[in-house]
Amino acid sequence: MSIVRLGAFSAALALAATLSTGALAQKKYDTGATDTEIKIGNIMPYSGPASAYGVIGKTEEAYFRKINAEGGINGRKINFVTYDDAYSPPKTVEQARKLVESDEVLLVFNPLGTPPNSAIQKYMNQKKVPQLFVATGATKWNDPKDFPWTMGWQPNYQSEAVIYAKYILKNHPNAKIAVLYQNDDYGKDYLKGFKDGLGAKAASLIVAEESYEVSEPTIDSHIVKLKSTGADVFFNITTPKFAAQAIKKNAEVGWKPLHFLNNVSASIGSVMKPAGFENGQDIISSTYLKDPTDPQFKNDPAVKAWNEFLDKYYPEANRADASVMYAYIVAQGLVHVLKACGDDLTRENVMKQAASMKNFEPAGLLPGVKVNTSATDFAPLSQLQLERFKGESWERFGDVISGDVSG
Repeated sequence: MSIVRLGAFSAALALAATLSTGALAQKKYDTGATDTEIKIGNIMPYSGPASAYGVIGKTEEAYFRKINAEGGINGRKINFVTYDDAYSPPKTVEQARKLVESDEVLLVFNPLGTPPNSAIQKYMNQKKVPQLFVATGATKWNDPKDFPWTMGWQPNYQSEAVIYAKYILKNHPNAKIAVLYQNDDYGKDYLKGFKDGLGAKAASLIVAEESYEVSEPTIDSHIVKLKSTGADVFFNITTPKFAAQAIKKNAEVGWKPLHFLNNVSASIGSVMKPAGFENGQDIISSTYLKDPTDPQFKNDPAVKAWNEFLDKYYPEANRADASVMYAYIVAQGLVHVLKACGDDLTRENVMKQAASMKNFEPAGLLPGVKVNTSATDFAPLSQLQLERFKGESWERFGDVISGDVSG
């Protein structure tokens, strides 16, 4: 009898051990995650020269309030801790250390700007804390081999430039191209992508390259020099102030090339309007987001849902600001990754799930634009649609194109 009981007891113990092991296997947490909470860090320029981008952090905070109100992620509420770095890299370092070492967040999500993210990239990777979906288009965020804890989000500068190059090769195979670019990592990133996209024809098609320093008051002399080359295609790799100058100066000197403008300067408010709408006609740029102010999206379900979200959680948002739509989309990206993590909320699994997105379509992307990542590709978005400036607005045309060089 006692042997039977002992056997039964042993079996019960074994069963209990199996169940508890199963439970342990089901739930795995790193710092910043519990049964009830996921703590997310964020760094934004709420003050300083780039404070206009602060709306991104505010929109994300509002979106996570919406998610929490709807029950959270797999039953866990998001605790969103966001700090101001005033777009100052030393301050970014300070805030990143605070988030990782004091607040003990699971990850740092969508920190903004190339210089701020460059300042914390090594630290985040040494600490093995995800620096996830950074808010900058620099190509260097797609380097899983050397920086496996850092991942970009939006189409990068090289991808965008490849798309312009593909368009030129297809439609203007005998073009004479002049390039103006800002003499820093941003400008050189675009230029590299453009040359990669043109491939073997780059050397013969590009007839002139001019670089300018951000400290220069005007780029007028560069435009005059480029015009003198007889180029009939112009790739304008400039930030907003200089983009407006270039558009104006082209009109003044009567130079009318086919004009490509990088999308970081495609703002109607800060570039096209100051340059004069009449001077910007037929300029080509690119986009990947739905523009909520575009009448064609008036009854679009994604734009309607976006408006309803803002009505309830962020009514004071400026709905003409593309940054609000951007933030809405990237916040959906984080929610998608965290849901996919299930009960394995380790930093390693966060990066694994972030690197396993297949044809994910957050609401707000243009039709046909999809998020794809892999263990060797940390660039979630690489598709854009070309747009042409007509009247006082941009008109999209053609198919959604991939900026993948090999494509």
